[in-house]
Amino acid sequence: MAQAVLGVDLGTTATKVIAVDETARVLFGAEHGYPLHTTPSGEATHDPVQVLDAAFQALREVAAWCASSGVEVVALSLTGAMHTLLAVDAEGTPLTGSLSWADNRATEQTALLRGTEEGAALHQVTGTPIHPFAPLSKLAWFTRYEPELARTARWCGLKDFVALRLTGHLATEHSSASGTGLMDIHRLAWHPGSLAFTGITADQLPNLLAPTDSLPLTADLPGLPAGLPVVMGGGDGPLANLGVGAVTPGVAALSLGTSGALRVVRDRPGVDDRGRVFCYAIAEGLWVLGGAVSNGGVVAQWAADTFGTDVGTLLAEAADVPTGANGLLALPYLLAERAPWWDPDPRATLVGLRREHTRADITRALVEGVGQQLALVLDAVRSTDARVDSIRVTGGAFRSDLWATVLASALGMDLELADDSEGSGVGAALLAWRALGTLPSLTTAADLVVPTATIKPDPDAVTHYARSRPLVERTYHAFRDLAGALTAP
Repeated sequence: MAQAVLGVDLGTTATKVIAVDETARVLFGAEHGYPLHTTPSGEATHDPVQVLDAAFQALREVAAWCASSGVEVVALSLTGAMHTLLAVDAEGTPLTGSLSWADNRATEQTALLRGTEEGAALHQVTGTPIHPFAPLSKLAWFTRYEPELARTARWCGLKDFVALRLTGHLATEHSSASGTGLMDIHRLAWHPGSLAFTGITADQLPNLLAPTDSLPLTADLPGLPAGLPVVMGGGDGPLANLGVGAVTPGVAALSLGTSGALRVVRDRPGVDDRGRVFCYAIAEGLWVLGGAVSNGGVVAQWAADTFGTDVGTLLAEAADVPTGANGLLALPYLLAERAPWWDPDPRATLVGLRREHTRADITRALVEGVGQQLALVLDAVRSTDARVDSIRVTGGAFRSDLWATVLASALGMDLELADDSEGSGVGAALLAWRALGTLPSLTTAADLVVPTATIKPDPDAVTHYARSRPLVERTYHAFRDLAGALTAP
């Protein structure tokens, strides 16, 4: 009988469950969505029960397909959006919504650490930048505004909550925990300094396990036997590297949709001295080093909405504009930016704007600004002595020739296009196959996932972007104080 493991990916807008065989081939999948609740105050939360219901429904559908197709389910494995946080009581009942990575209410708590020696030390120890997305800051926010809850609740991530309902145990793993700002990535243990800042204790957090550890299934799910191994899994970013085969030294993964991220694998934890990158665990001594940017494809969508046209038309117009956007430089910070600045306050800026500039010039400048931002992340990664010899890319932005060429040229190297349809879910499944002993090592994934195309940079554009990148950095720092003044009360 054919066998499969089920990869469960708890995303920001939907949960997807896929059945994956030992060759990383996706046999079947099901997806169920849910809303992200946002408010003008910066709140961005999910109803954890809605997410749980979506996950269980998708699991039932995929399990039923496996049963009807003669496929034996031998394990399931979890992944999900990182930096989530919710409170539960002693029985595991949610006491809060699940704060997503996009929840931005903890700016005051972040400001207490940003730019300080204590903040820099916490970043070095935990691998997590000082930013409102981090559970470190979110927990400090709860301690400030809901102190009784902070003292009495147990705290976990959204994936941990789903694992609790699947297995009856509140546990997390080193991969997701490495994105909380609460775990010492060098000792793989909760960090006393982080706990002191948040005001909570280690016994209020889940037990720490390895990503390949498993717990037996106790939930009643038709088609899935009691005791089935539930592999702990990991964060969606690190497991996306695994899912596209970017798990050997020197091979980076770059995803670009509405937002983006660049991550490269290495065999030890640690971040750069200037605190520009994160460091999160995959499993078995593999770590991803990199940075996420908040402003990716969103800049083209904003331009299309602003100029009253569709994205495809506007990108086609911008593709006819020469490199350098006719002397227009853009800082594309429509949303609070993450890497390499980890700054909640910057504003989008157009430098050099003249009457003769068109919507196509502005769009080209914004796309180039995103490319330069990711190139700054790549520079920060390389400053740690991590090699980046090739980059596997995924995401809807690469369906555009303009995005593809600008990104390849800004990064200065060939980009290998990978199938991104199920990246993190496939990564979770491969982690399960490794836990079962079927996969000889996690680096074997590099041989299972083959890129489908290569995107070449434009040599002249490579030279231009490399020459102008210091100007981008100077412009950010020059406008930093002005942006702060604009956001002051």
